[in-house]
Formats: sequence, structure tokens, C-alpha cells
Amino acid sequence: MNAEEFNFISLLLKKRSGLAIDTDKTYLLESRLLPIARQCGVQDLSEFVQLLKTKPAENVIAEVVDAMTTNESMFFRDKKPFDQLRQIILPRIKKIHRSGKIRIWCAACSNGQEPYSVAMALLEEAENMAGFTYEILATDISLRVLAKAKEGLYSQFEVQRGLPVQMLLKYFQQKPGALWQVNAILQDMVTFRQQNLLDDLTKLGKFDIILCRNVLIYFDDPMKRAILGRISQLLHPESVLMLGSAETVIGISDKYQLLGNERGIHILAV
Repeated sequence: MNAEEFNFISLLLKKRSGLAIDTDKTYLLESRLLPIARQCGVQDLSEFVQLLKTKPAENVIAEVVDAMTTNESMFFRDKKPFDQLRQIILPRIKKIHRSGKIRIWCAACSNGQEPYSVAMALLEEAENMAGFTYEILATDISLRVLAKAKEGLYSQFEVQRGLPVQMLLKYFQQKPGALWQVNAILQDMVTFRQQNLLDDLTKLGKFDIILCRNVLIYFDDPMKRAILGRISQLLHPESVLMLGSAETVIGISDKYQLLGNERGIHILAV
């Protein structure tokens, strides 16, 4: 793939998904796009790029974006944010509202481990949160990972990554082939929907908690600023935005401030 072809694909990805691809990822671009090229009946990426230029089929572009989206996920990833959810965020909401529906959005939910982990954390706090109900919306740009998330079927390897054994036995059913199925209670708590973070988000409504963890690291600063601006429109003054441990709003957005000294937990700036 020459520089002109790389630039075309990288601009296409940024326009459609916001993803910023550096030239040092050329090898990754080539390895992931070649199978799509062959499905389209061409044998090399130069022909494929030409095909995208002359006949830009939406389904093919969607596959390109899907192929370059990072779908790394695991249950209770990083653990501390889920401790913060149970020990800091839920008590904060309880103190402010006392009862009612708590709306939660998991952005870029990938294969579903994060929203199901959130659901399990909420159920574990049911006694302390009596009087509250939950609505969890989980979104991703990729229809492929959303299909897996909705199915809620995970391999032995996937459930062993971060999921405590007691929760596995409590919230999953073992299936043939060393597979584990999320139980109906968890599935009923989560609604999955396709959503591009570059599109209008206001139709999603307001949320009490938004998780956008380990997502912004794939965007450049102007795109981060735009996404954080869109997300701010979905928050109540007392709502919480959870980012990844390696992500920050410092120098990018002035719409947020840390909740206390809790790393990764943000509220709207006063």
C-alpha cells in the first residue's frame, strides 16, 4: 500500500468513524483489509482502493470500518471502575434521588462484557439500592460485535478474563462446547443498539451514568473534543462520566471536572 492509498483509507476511516490511523499501522491496515478486498473479487489492496474510489458501496465501507475497529474487551476490565461504581457513584445517586430509574450508557460496548459487568455490579448492590430500577443502553458502531453481545454467549477463555467464579456460576449457564450463556436476568437489563459517536447523540436522551472507557485513545484531540462535547449534552448536572484510566479531559475539554480526586470519574464543570 503506497502513501496515497494509505491516505485515502485513513481519511475514509476518520470521516466515517473518527478513528485516527498512523502510518506505523500500515501493516495492520493491510492485513485486515485484504480479506475484504478478496471478498469483493480483487486480489490486492491497490485494486481495492480503486474500487472504493469508483464504486463506494456502503456495505463494503461498513466492513472496512468494522475491520479497523479495536474490539478488545473483558469482564470487569480494570476492576477499579466497578468498585467506584458500587462504592462512590451509586451512593451519590441514592443520596441525590432516593429512588427512581437510573439510566446508564455504555458507549463502544464491543462484545458486551462491559454492560453485562455493569448489570452484575448493579444486581450485587440491589439491597443497598432498593427503590431504584435500571436501564442500560449499550452501543457500538459494529453490527458484528453487537450481534455477539446480544447473543451473550462467551467462551471459557472470555469468562476467565476478569469474571469472578462466583459471578460466573450466579449469572451464567454452561453450554456445550465450553461455552457460557448470560442468563435472562442480565439480558433483560441491557438494550443493544448501533451508534456512531460522530452522529447526533441527543436522540439517546439523558443519562445518570455514561461509560466511555478506553475509547477516546483511538481519536485525535479535535475528535476527542467533539465527542466529549456531544456527550456533555446527555448529562444532568449531577450525572457521571467514566473514562478509562489512561484517558483525560485536561487540555481537551473544559466541560468536565473530576469528582473529588477519583481518577476516571468526571462530572460537568460548574
